Amino acid sequence: MTEEFREAMAAVPAGLVVVSAREGDDLRGLTASSFTSVSLEPPLVLVCLDRFTRTRDAVAASAGYTVSVLERGQEFVAERFAGRAPLVGPAWRDVPHDLGANGLPIVRGCVAWFECALRELRPAGDHDIALGEVTAAGRRPGEPLVLWDRAFWRLG
Repeated sequence: MTEEFREAMAAVPAGLVVVSAREGDDLRGLTASSFTSVSLEPPLVLVCLDRFTRTRDAVAASAGYTVSVLERGQEFVAERFAGRAPLVGPAWRDVPHDLGANGLPIVRGCVAWFECALRELRPAGDHDIALGEVTAAGRRPGEPLVLWDRAFWRLG
């Protein structure tokens, strides 16, 4: 069933985001395609995190995270935080970013960003669902980077 499930899920287009968190003095990040709004009042979002990543551990330890919605043309950033781009030093070193009010990286040039306080981290199979209350958010003009059928796509 695993391969059939993967094939079926590849048919579902998804926006790509980078989730960032802090672990001590180190900044962590990962690429995710499972990000969605949950509630308007209070403003809640969720993102699914592989249970066996340092970013997931950082989210749990710091009780917060930031989500950057990637823009078309930021394929390198998506690859970097998916672990597919060559890494020389810390992952954030060669990715342009700014620090938000919560001190976590926001990918420079992203189309939207959300700073979140962790409300709940719930196990779900081999992932954890991180429910976050949005404490700050922003948007800029641009088109999101989309993943469909295991490839990057642009709208329009």
